[in-house]
Amino acid sequence: MSTLDSGLTLIKNASQRVSKANGWMGNAFKSWMPTGLYARALLIMIVPMVILQTVVAFVFMERHWNTVTRRLSAAVVSDIAALIDVYKTYPQDKDRAHLRGIAQKLQLVVDFLPAGDMPPPGPKPFFSLLDQTLSVQLGRQISRPFWIDTVGKSNLVEIRVQLDDSVMRIFAQRSAAYASNSEIFIFWMLGTSTILLIVAVLFLRNQIKPILRLADAAESFGKGREAPNFRPRGAREVRRAAQAFIEMKARVERSIEQRTAMLAGVSHDLRTILTRFKLELALIGEGPEIDAMRKDVDEMSMMLEDYLAFARGDSGEVAQPTDMAAALEELRSDAERHGHTATVAFHGLPVVTVKPASFKRCLANLVSNAARHANTISITGHRDHRYLNITVDDDGPGIPANMREEVFKPFLRLDDARNQDEGGSGLGLAIARDIARSHGGDIMLGESPMGGLRAQVRVPV
Repeated sequence: MSTLDSGLTLIKNASQRVSKANGWMGNAFKSWMPTGLYARALLIMIVPMVILQTVVAFVFMERHWNTVTRRLSAAVVSDIAALIDVYKTYPQDKDRAHLRGIAQKLQLVVDFLPAGDMPPPGPKPFFSLLDQTLSVQLGRQISRPFWIDTVGKSNLVEIRVQLDDSVMRIFAQRSAAYASNSEIFIFWMLGTSTILLIVAVLFLRNQIKPILRLADAAESFGKGREAPNFRPRGAREVRRAAQAFIEMKARVERSIEQRTAMLAGVSHDLRTILTRFKLELALIGEGPEIDAMRKDVDEMSMMLEDYLAFARGDSGEVAQPTDMAAALEELRSDAERHGHTATVAFHGLPVVTVKPASFKRCLANLVSNAARHANTISITGHRDHRYLNITVDDDGPGIPANMREEVFKPFLRLDDARNQDEGGSGLGLAIARDIARSHGGDIMLGESPMGGLRAQVRVPV
């Protein structure tokens, strides 16, 4: 392998590792990020401001506060060192009046204590910049034992220096050794930032509200419910999206209305013909052939109703609060009336907002499908803060796992399947799923603990 090939291989391997690391970091970053638009927008606003304020504060603290404090402390220590030199140079100043006069001009208060040990170190403040700076300067310029107290008196700093025959005690103004106005800058910076953030949050909340209303309206439309007070609001782009949603909703509803009107006309014509057939059969009389023809006409009427129900869906019906426990009890009574053993149980708050007639038809199709092939039926309902789950179990032969999705196709007929009756239209499960999906939910088929089929309806509440 040539040197060029080796280099290309190394570059390729390195790029793959970088890509994997980038993907891992991206996934980790996504897991930390909030999922809501409002939270993400706040994060986009807050993070740059916090970073900017942190950089500004760090630069100010490092370049200004520390430097000014260090220079002020060095000046105070230089004055103290000068006073010590005066003390050594002029021993004839027995009462130290001349020394105190010089200290007063330097804005210092000096007195002398008897020689002895220094007091124990006092408590340090949480942010001990002044203590650190004074200690460094005293050790550098005086090189004598010292003791400082920056906590005891808020406006003064006490410094004691061990001399040969006494202890010099100096009181200096804190402002002379410490840049005390720096906290005011920090407080002003934080205060103005907080006010700006509050104003920005209020404006951002007003901008996010139209998006949330649009999402709620789309969700309600997906569940088959109306959003009567919805209208375009907010920024221009949000209003465009809301207007596009309203136009799309109108087109969908207009298409459904046209299809329903066409099917209503077709059904009227076909029902007229079937009515004539029934009258003619009634006038002919009785006989085996006549009974068979009557059965065919009744079957045609049932198939026509199924076709119309499948094509019409649940359009035109308004969603309203419905007692699901009572609806399930009606299904149990119907199943027992036809000679089947049925049980019902419901858990949670039973009142759910659905289109009552169509949703009952959805459940009735599932129960009738179970009753057609089983003797025992169990109906269970459960409602929590998010979903309504209704499960129909039976002890029938069931449906093979590989065919549980196929049976929802319209007009599908399986020789051994249980999704249609003899002479039926094969639309029972298709109509049930169509109704469930129009409510924003779905129907899943599985294996029942009773040995047969389990049909589970889940719709959001």
